[in-house]
Amino acid sequence: MTDHTADSPYAWSRLLVTLALMTIGSGAMYVVSVVLPAVQAEFGVARADASLPYTLMMVGFGLGGIAMGKAADRYGVMVVALIGSAGLGAGFIAAGLSGSLMGFALAHGVLLGALGSSATFAPLVADTSLWFVRRRGTAVAICASGNYVAGAIWPPIVQHFVAEVGWRQTYIGLGIFCLLTMPLLALRLRPRPPAAVAAPAKKLGAAQPSERPFGLSMGHAQTLLCIAGVACCVAMAMPQVHIVAYCSDLGYGVARGAEMLSLMLACGIVSRLVSGVICDHIGGLRTLVLGSVLQGLALLLFLPFDGLVSLYVVSALFGLFQGGIVPSYAIIVREHFPPAEAGARVGTVLMATLFGMALGGWLSGKVFDISGSYHAAFINGIAWNLLNLSIALFLLHRVRRGGSRSGALSPG
Repeated sequence: MTDHTADSPYAWSRLLVTLALMTIGSGAMYVVSVVLPAVQAEFGVARADASLPYTLMMVGFGLGGIAMGKAADRYGVMVVALIGSAGLGAGFIAAGLSGSLMGFALAHGVLLGALGSSATFAPLVADTSLWFVRRRGTAVAICASGNYVAGAIWPPIVQHFVAEVGWRQTYIGLGIFCLLTMPLLALRLRPRPPAAVAAPAKKLGAAQPSERPFGLSMGHAQTLLCIAGVACCVAMAMPQVHIVAYCSDLGYGVARGAEMLSLMLACGIVSRLVSGVICDHIGGLRTLVLGSVLQGLALLLFLPFDGLVSLYVVSALFGLFQGGIVPSYAIIVREHFPPAEAGARVGTVLMATLFGMALGGWLSGKVFDISGSYHAAFINGIAWNLLNLSIALFLLHRVRRGGSRSGALSPG
């Protein structure tokens, strides 16, 4: 009989399945960035309007993450992953067949975002956190790195096919690929996590201090984490969403921008894995503070350096510096909130990060349209990053005053 306990060989093999699902499911958020110039040209719209599909997808991604997280808590992550498979397949095909920008945007918001990618991010991260105790930070980082593996492999592939057959045919091909591969992976996730099964038996009553994470009410603590999530990802979205268009405007071409995006996210994989190891030693909150400081530094470097070689270097540094931020929220939630609520609470906080990506993608385009320069957009991102850092430091101060980790639930 297969051992379905925490940290078991099965838990690690399951982690590989979730990594594959997230790599496929997260592709949509990077594909739309690559096709942004082509979509803008075909529909004849401004840069901010062309960013609308990405914005709606990230909003749908975030809202869907809450619902999918609750569904995973109740029905198991396999059911949620199957829903996501159908949403992504239908969404790519519908977007490829759309006759207007609004139809293209709605396909991204409803199908690719709310019903598709949302099922392959927050629920998988929360589920992974319940299958590990000793190496929880490392495991969550590996799972969450699927988001960046997607960013590393999909942009150059999509750019190649867009150049060869057009963006519409590329989207339809992606939809067929999702429908053929993702259900087979989802079926491997049938067993429920041991932490979720054990939690009802514990009644959660013995862990009274966990009812006041950071010495705050649960609602107050979660609200602060959500605001921090929005802020860090408004900043993060500036390079990730607009680096392709930025390179095009500088005269380096779309292909160079796609390469920089791929490099940025490949370095993000390294960052996420390293941050997972760091998280196992210093905890989620300190990892968030470290990532926020480094992300702000990387954004500053975009201001003075806009040469081709320097942009490659800064893009790589940005990936290396900020990759651990989003996974740290899942660890923070798992360390300070009841495990039986992991899916819903992780989904809520990660929803906030996705709202930040959505707002940042649109806001950067709007700032560009108003100012005619991406430098102003980078400065806007830096300001949001400072807000994130201030909240992280505030929560860390609360922890040092004895308001949190001592009150976190015991593992499992």
